[in-house]
Amino acid sequence: MKKTVLVIACGAIAKELVRISQLNQWDHIQFQCLPPELHNRPEQIPAAVRAKIESQAGAFDQTFVAYADCGTGGELDKVLDEFGIERIAGAHCYEFYAGSEKFTELADDEPGSFYLTDFLVRHFDRLVIKGLAMDRMPQLIPVYFGNYKRLVYLAQTDSEKLQLLAKQYAEFLQLEYCYRFFGDDPLSECLKPVLQNQA
Repeated sequence: MKKTVLVIACGAIAKELVRISQLNQWDHIQFQCLPPELHNRPEQIPAAVRAKIESQAGAFDQTFVAYADCGTGGELDKVLDEFGIERIAGAHCYEFYAGSEKFTELADDEPGSFYLTDFLVRHFDRLVIKGLAMDRMPQLIPVYFGNYKRLVYLAQTDSEKLQLLAKQYAEFLQLEYCYRFFGDDPLSECLKPVLQNQA
């Protein structure tokens, strides 16, 4: 019998997780996503993950966390160590969307890069512009983005609509635009060592 697996995930990667799960026929896995707004409040991620783990205690054979460190400064790992739970390796989602090697190349090529994913392009207005109050106070743009040189769109889907939006957001932030298509493969490869073994 397959082990039942709970994957506690960031809501920002929900679409990708569903696609990957369906492709691999991981019908033994249940995804429960936390609010993507935590992307702007990383200090709240460890407590939110802890609460979800505790609320589901004993309901699954295994739990896995589909977050990288995501700006928690190691605090997420402290929580997971208490429960003996693994997470996706890496510092942030941009790393597992591109793969560590390719992301390092991009970061080394231009350290002053601001990264977007499909999710962040779709919700840029809500999470970035309004989330950082730049709609009300445009003078904040150089405060937040003055040290960036380019916007890098790490794409999971080959959507012309999202590419156009990403270019517009680069112009809004007065940054150079860089597009890189990676699809779901890098994230899938991060998940398979843990989740595939349970199939």
